[in-house]
Amino acid sequence: MDWTPYDAALFDLDGVLTPTADVHMLAWSAMFTDFFDRHGITPPYTEEDYFLHVDGRPRYDGVRAALASRGVVLPEGDPTDEPGVETVCGLGNAKNAMFNRILASQGVTAYPGSVRLVDLLRARGTGVAVVSSSRNARPVLEAAGIADRFGVVVDGAVARAEGLAGKPSPETFRRAAELLGTTVARSVVIEDAVSGVAAGRAGGFGLVVGVDRGAGDQVLRDAGADVVVTDLAELVPS
Repeated sequence: MDWTPYDAALFDLDGVLTPTADVHMLAWSAMFTDFFDRHGITPPYTEEDYFLHVDGRPRYDGVRAALASRGVVLPEGDPTDEPGVETVCGLGNAKNAMFNRILASQGVTAYPGSVRLVDLLRARGTGVAVVSSSRNARPVLEAAGIADRFGVVVDGAVARAEGLAGKPSPETFRRAAELLGTTVARSVVIEDAVSGVAAGRAGGFGLVVGVDRGAGDQVLRDAGADVVVTDLAELVPS
């Protein structure tokens, strides 16, 4: 790939830089399976629900979307709700607690191909940023040993503090491009989630790269990806 037309690469975290999307999938499945079973909600939660309703979205948005797919509406609650309280926030917090337990027990290692691309882009002077819906982005980057590579991180905490809409809105990606001192037209969005790819397309970014970690090549293209790869090493300049 020729990176000459672009000043910046905006990387999603989970599933793009680190395999923590797998941890998120496990945590979402554990939380929803328990909730659905206890309340007799059908059909059961599946991996397809993760990709359709949860992947890439801010946590509470994912809770609402998955519940809505079963015709279930819960009180919004408050972000301080204890994990497991039967509100949108309580279920989201239960998922987050499960995520942190799994991450602590398993650890995380960044994808080698992704690290290789990041390092080569930094060496050639291309700006790099992390754009993640997760409020756990910085701890995950630290755990993976790659936090020092990113001076700009626009995560769920930043989005909330600055009033930025989450994916599939392009606002967090636009903010990252702004912080890197460039335009959306000269920035590349790199995403594995349908909602993130859709955000890149909606924002008019110069290039939208889909990373197929399970969503499906055609699904990502239909959402707006210009290019789909299975490993970011495929984007390393030759």
